[in-house]
Amino acid sequence: MKIKEENIRLIFGVKVKQLRSEKKLSLSEVSKATGISISYLNEIEKGKKYPKPNKIAALAQTLEVDYDWLISLQLSKKLAPIAELIQSDMLTSLPLEIFGIELSTLIDMITNTPAKVSAFISTLIEIARNYDMSVERFYFSVLRSYQEMHENYFEDLEIAAEAFSKEHQLVNLPLKVAQIEALLEKEYGYVIDRASILEYPALKSQRSVFVPKNKEGGRLLINPNLTESQQLFTLGKELGYNYLKLQNRLYTSSTVKVSSFEQLLNNFKASYFANALLMPAKHFVAEIKKAIATNTWQESVFLSLLDQYQASPEMFLHRLTNLIPQFFGLKQLFFLRFHHTKDNDEYELNKELHLAGLYNPHGNMLNEHYCRRWVSINILKDLEKAQSGQLDLASQKATSNGVICSAQRSQYIDSENEYLCISLARTINPTPNTNSSVTIGFLMTKEFKKKVKFWSDEAIPVRRVGVACERCTNLDCSERAAEPLTVTEKNTTDEMQDALDALQERWG
Repeated sequence: MKIKEENIRLIFGVKVKQLRSEKKLSLSEVSKATGISISYLNEIEKGKKYPKPNKIAALAQTLEVDYDWLISLQLSKKLAPIAELIQSDMLTSLPLEIFGIELSTLIDMITNTPAKVSAFISTLIEIARNYDMSVERFYFSVLRSYQEMHENYFEDLEIAAEAFSKEHQLVNLPLKVAQIEALLEKEYGYVIDRASILEYPALKSQRSVFVPKNKEGGRLLINPNLTESQQLFTLGKELGYNYLKLQNRLYTSSTVKVSSFEQLLNNFKASYFANALLMPAKHFVAEIKKAIATNTWQESVFLSLLDQYQASPEMFLHRLTNLIPQFFGLKQLFFLRFHHTKDNDEYELNKELHLAGLYNPHGNMLNEHYCRRWVSINILKDLEKAQSGQLDLASQKATSNGVICSAQRSQYIDSENEYLCISLARTINPTPNTNSSVTIGFLMTKEFKKKVKFWSDEAIPVRRVGVACERCTNLDCSERAAEPLTVTEKNTTDEMQDALDALQERWG
């Protein structure tokens, strides 16, 4: 595997700094012995500069090590985790600047206390391996943190979408597929192809694939089984990539391989742009104000908004997470997406977002069973019943695309937190036999109750819920999908500690 030049510089700098520290040599002493200026030595140790061979030879002699070992990528055993971290590209591929961190500062911290930092990094790597935390999964975690840090509202992208809309007079909602296709073809040289993707069976689950040309434009392969809302989002995202001039990008709708964090970040920006274009902030906020001003909960109100914007459930709820905190001041919310294969009792939580530090409910990598009382899971059960004819879809007030809506007040066991959750579910195109639910949950604060008038409607069921069956203290739950092993283990430990305390009190 080819090692990046930047990583070679970083490893070399760590080695020089560590060797100098071990020999208790100051920068001025090394400078005097090697003829290398103090400022240049400092740049070497920070991984910014790589010296010429004669300077490396002088450093090797002064630090009393072999020349070949000094230029190798090997570090001492106690520093090996640092080398592993650097060679993984984790440090150099993350846009540390968005978190206010400079790479040189991070390297300084590593090289100033290398043994302690190395042990810490080694622990993190071990945890990551145990939980199957790939670099790609780590990138997704960083992206979530980035969104949460900005309360998932990005004014520059809102302004860009509004400017594009004005430039091209996109005033009538919902926008039409033909409109956006024409813009891609005219402005950016696209060829829209709805047939060729079916020639490649391995790509049948992809909604779209973009094949760029050498200079500009390219061929956009769109799966012909997409709904109109999916087509609008796909085309809108391509507009985002081009209008925002995002060069480093993903070429498939579902990630096959993420080469860098920048790719993932640009995919998010293009997606955000698409949603902002299809659901303009000013218009959307006005509609939501009307929807939450009524004293009664009506699924039809939210479902009609999907039709009004030709939006998928996920597009619609993501737009809520963008604008509710910014324009309504309700910042304590979460978003969840579940996938469920029909005739199966497993539910996969594959996307989540938590604003204001809320982590109930949350995903886990322990293969635990999520609480079966969540509205996110029950709505999937209802959808499957409707699809098999066991439940009248009309009674669920579904949209023309078969989307159903449900609400629930969730009171968390062993917590004072209560959330109002709104969930939407539908089948996934073009993936066969798979349903999806997306849920937005709001912490029911005094401010929330003032602004959302229907919160107390008796039509909204109230349920006591947990996070996962394995750690739920409601031992008599009739919907339990797994034994409370974590709770049992904790009770055993608590009983053992009580016995030890009793021994100490008796004979201590």
